[in-house]
Amino acid sequence: MRPSVTIVIPFYNCRYVDQALQSALEQTYGPLEIIVVDDGSTTHTEMLHPYRKYIYYLGKLNGGTASALNHGIRHASGEYIAWLSSDDTFHKDKINNQVSFMLEQGAHISHTNFNTINEYSQITRYQAGPVLPSIQEFYRFFLKGNPVNGCTVMFKKELFTEIGLFNELLTYTHDLDMWYRVILAGYEFPFLNEVLVNYRWHDEMGTNKHRHVIEQEYLITQARYRTSLTELLNGFAAM
Repeated sequence: MRPSVTIVIPFYNCRYVDQALQSALEQTYGPLEIIVVDDGSTTHTEMLHPYRKYIYYLGKLNGGTASALNHGIRHASGEYIAWLSSDDTFHKDKINNQVSFMLEQGAHISHTNFNTINEYSQITRYQAGPVLPSIQEFYRFFLKGNPVNGCTVMFKKELFTEIGLFNELLTYTHDLDMWYRVILAGYEFPFLNEVLVNYRWHDEMGTNKHRHVIEQEYLITQARYRTSLTELLNGFAAM
């Protein structure tokens, strides 16, 4: 029997949420559960109405993306969990191909390649994810940036029991913080070099609106783990 999967979609005042939901419903994989976590939205909630009988809807007070993800994860019944932002979309074989990949790899977590799209869903960059030649280079990338797009990631739910949920004190770098914790806990983080996600760049996205604040939080998060990651890389060099 194939493992069950839950797609968690954090939603806050996003006008693209219907496209995210449609892409989740069009997945070729099953058994599949779709959870939408409404993080205190005041606009665009009417876009959810046509989908309510196909999804599990969870409402909560506004607390940020990390809190919405954690709320969805706590209620998820799937053995595997995928994160889909409400302004992004999955390719129809995303769940199927990534589950197969993780079973082959024996992985607790994995990520994939992706395209970037604009507000009109037009592709602006193909295969936008960095393709790195070795696990050492993947780890080294974290000393200067974040090579993992959160909406390409799939987790085994048991991973959260072992290393904890997303850090809700981090408004923008909860994903980067999680990747550091995964790596330093000794979990392999394999890359499936298939484009399975469309990552949308638009004027209302937090990455554009809060760039300066994000940069500051990023530097703080990176500094917290730099020494431990450097020691890990030195261990590779000594082998």
